Amino acid sequence: MINGQATGESCRPGRIEVVCGSMFSGKTEELIRRMRRAKFARQRVEIFKPALDTRYSDVDVVSHDKQSIQCTPIDSSSSILLLSSGIEVVGIDEAQFFDDRLPEVCNELANRGIRVIVAGLDMDFMGRPFGPMPALCAIADDVTKVHAICVRCGNLAYVSHRLVDNDKRVLLGETNEYEPLCRECYHKEMEARNAAER
Repeated sequence: MINGQATGESCRPGRIEVVCGSMFSGKTEELIRRMRRAKFARQRVEIFKPALDTRYSDVDVVSHDKQSIQCTPIDSSSSILLLSSGIEVVGIDEAQFFDDRLPEVCNELANRGIRVIVAGLDMDFMGRPFGPMPALCAIADDVTKVHAICVRCGNLAYVSHRLVDNDKRVLLGETNEYEPLCRECYHKEMEARNAAER
């Protein structure tokens, strides 16, 4: 106890934790790990993902290394508020695909005393801040940036480089569509692509 108050996970106030990084960096694995610890501590948990993410499963959050946890697919961030009654820990995967109201929703949950754990891509395939992630990082109590390994040189990856010729910002994919690259290798790739288009 500190100053007559209990300390520890069960007594901490609501907060927002963001896990961000490129594809293949372990964001979802970290989200699943934290949610499983909360379940082990007998906390009431619920995890949400965008309904459009059906890559591995319609009803589970699944990491690239095939770890999974049951979830509730939803179409808008406002649904999280409706479905979080009596929940102590809320997990949100693929946050970059949600609408811009997500930071407001997360703030409201945290202000209710709920622990909110959010995982998502911080940048899109062009290296631009992605969806509500910048705002979530700004309001978070804790931000963990995880890194994949650059497949070209072995340094820490910076961005998810898209391998297929498609300019849509949202394109669900795996190793056939994306590869993690460090800043230097990504810029070399962009220079080579621009030179080829001239």
